[in-house]
Amino acid sequence: MRVLSVTSEIFPLVKTGGLADVTGSLPKALAALGIETTTLIPGYPKVMEQLKSATPLVTFEDLLGEKASLLHTRFEGLSLFVLDAPSLYDRPGGPYVDERGADHPDNWKRFAALSLAAAEIADGVLPGWVPELVHTHDWQSALTSVYMRERNCMTPVVLTIHNLAFQGQCGAELLDHLGLPPHAYSMDRLEYFGDISFLKGGLQTADAITTVSPTYAREILTPRFGMGMDGVLNARVSVLRGIVNGIDLDIWDPSTDPHLPRNYDVGSLRRKRENRAVLLELFGLDASHEGPVFSAVSRLTWQKGFDMFAETADEVVNNGGMVIVFGQGDKDIEQALLNTASRFAGRMAVHVGYDEPTAHLIHGGSDAIVQPSRFEPCGLTQLYALRYGCVPVVSRTGGLSETIIDANDAAMSARVATGFQFHPVTTDGLRLALRRALHAYQDPKMWARLQNQGMKAKFSWERSAQQYAAVYANLVRKSGQVVAPAADIRRAVL
Repeated sequence: MRVLSVTSEIFPLVKTGGLADVTGSLPKALAALGIETTTLIPGYPKVMEQLKSATPLVTFEDLLGEKASLLHTRFEGLSLFVLDAPSLYDRPGGPYVDERGADHPDNWKRFAALSLAAAEIADGVLPGWVPELVHTHDWQSALTSVYMRERNCMTPVVLTIHNLAFQGQCGAELLDHLGLPPHAYSMDRLEYFGDISFLKGGLQTADAITTVSPTYAREILTPRFGMGMDGVLNARVSVLRGIVNGIDLDIWDPSTDPHLPRNYDVGSLRRKRENRAVLLELFGLDASHEGPVFSAVSRLTWQKGFDMFAETADEVVNNGGMVIVFGQGDKDIEQALLNTASRFAGRMAVHVGYDEPTAHLIHGGSDAIVQPSRFEPCGLTQLYALRYGCVPVVSRTGGLSETIIDANDAAMSARVATGFQFHPVTTDGLRLALRRALHAYQDPKMWARLQNQGMKAKFSWERSAQQYAAVYANLVRKSGQVVAPAADIRRAVL
């Protein structure tokens, strides 16, 4: 089966969060099931500079008023279409924000163009290579199915919601600039409280909607978690399901990880202390201190609950532990964490920024990972933590509630516990969870058992990929298409 995946980011080329990890690893897992995925991504500077060779396939003379070229390349096992549109993507900053952290004002156009290019591919702009199914991700590519249906292209579409909080909202006056007819601005398409929502258009026109955990799929049907889309989602509940994310076990493997000074596995956890020493030195903390290291690797936002951690990190320090926070996000929350750290020199460090090697080292050298999200569609950080023998302290919401087994008496007796959950998701709830974890750390046998049970947990992509493959096969079968054998894109279109 040939699948076109459409995304705004993909690891290892460009990453701001878990979306990139999923879109970078799922195609590899699907390949083992006979599904060939080619992913369309924007030609950001980071993408273009890493493409050593790329085959030009087609030129769009007027893609929402911009000239663009479609390239094909292969990169670290991934088959990629790259939309090379310098006027849209060749600029400083990140995929969504400029160098000052402000949203690019034309994000609506940048990602509408990506979606329109995807619709053109689905509709046969590349002779000899037409996908049997299109898989879109979040609001940035959600317009793909809207454009497809306007062209009477009925190829099945799966839309995955990675975070419902981001909906691609813009003014209704931009409808003409999107190249869509007036009837597209309606209740059953794009209209959203007087504006346009890219995500709503995708939710209304996709054949199947998935999100990244079964619990989150249920939560978003409620006003509390539905972010204003619960009515739309309830109307389409028959095609909604949750599939838990997996992780790439080749990339996140403490026994082979090149970013760790000392590799280890479940049978050699004592080696983890060598990574701890390097980690503490890197962050300027007291390497002679014997207390546990509680770390956080995350976007520092209200959603992720780090305003609460700024108020409760003292719980760890005052009970003999150390704290490391690594990430970036809301300026007020960053400052609150920095203010807390200033009171505990040598015992707490906050670094605003992100890079992949340091994230790996934090997992490889810390004792616990703190993830106090107010809502969390799935979460990948806790899965990485489990793999590295780093005990998660998490809120009980979304995918966190499904992937971490709380260390209550019953779970500890059954030897299945892997971390600490808290609810309600409040500052007091987080403080009590930190106390429980600190108390457990005082019992070396109990802590080692939690580490071992976490490292043995199974969160590869194998089962999740099979679920996606089943969704794909069902849609293609219903569409009446005949699944064609895999084709070499370059031969097919050149």
